[in-house]
Amino acid sequence: MDILLIVIIVAIIAFAIILTVIGLRSPKTSDERALLDRLEELSQDGEPVDLRKLELSRPFSERVILPVARKLGEIATKFTPANALQSIQRKLELAGSPANLDPSMVLVGQFVLMFVLAGVIVLAFTLGTADWPTSRIVLVAVLAGLMGFAMPQMLLTSKIQRRQNEIRKAMPDALDLLTICVEAGLGFEAALQKVCEKWENELSLAFARVLREIQLGKLRKEALRDMADRIGLTELTSFTAAVIQSEQLGVSLAKILRIQSDQMRIRRRQIAEEKAHKAPVKMLIPMALLIFPTIMIVLLTPAVLRLMQSALGEMFTK
Repeated sequence: MDILLIVIIVAIIAFAIILTVIGLRSPKTSDERALLDRLEELSQDGEPVDLRKLELSRPFSERVILPVARKLGEIATKFTPANALQSIQRKLELAGSPANLDPSMVLVGQFVLMFVLAGVIVLAFTLGTADWPTSRIVLVAVLAGLMGFAMPQMLLTSKIQRRQNEIRKAMPDALDLLTICVEAGLGFEAALQKVCEKWENELSLAFARVLREIQLGKLRKEALRDMADRIGLTELTSFTAAVIQSEQLGVSLAKILRIQSDQMRIRRRQIAEEKAHKAPVKMLIPMALLIFPTIMIVLLTPAVLRLMQSALGEMFTK
């Protein structure tokens, strides 16, 4: 019975790991392109195209694993509240849509990691020598499962923070270049294009999307507001509001950009000073738990050994 349980747990863990590695990988927009390329190669040979052969030429992960992961995601979304799906979609948007994920795939990742970590705990205690009661093993497995369930959300939050920090650091320099370009006689869209050509970061990608939306017919103010909503950064929201107001009120755009650049630089310096002031407090925990005990062991061990060898130590050992 124990062997059968171990085999079942190993199978579940292996299947979950496969879904995590392949199902959550970036869904290639190139999947359709690759299929069309294979179709074109077969058609160039002059032979009739065999759709079955074409389908079997695709990798196993694209034919089986990825559809299974997407189907599981669709099933999970049916039992997930709409507010939770909207919250995941909002986080994905703020994170810049990493790997072109959608809420269903994030839900699959949550459930897969939950079963993986819980299964690993159960398997470890089943094969291990620790004689723990079943209730304690179940409790630890549940805690590990909850940690695995929350891990994708934590990774998304971390991705959002890294993206916003990168944009915050890049904004003063980008606004300086925008100011120079506008003062040299370029229009706002042309200045944005120069920024996109100069750098390749999250801010330049956001500006490039704004340019594409404007070229497709969206109003400049709407494209800028959508960009601010997608990033969720206070400094960028202030920048877009100032640009929109300068357009509506007829204020010099170059002057507005220079003021915004100075404010962004001051804000960046303030954030750096704030992090510097927080650093000593954050260092207390590793110092108290790791560094101080080590120093005490190194300093006090020779003294304790000498005391144990002295008459005082002999008094306690008798």
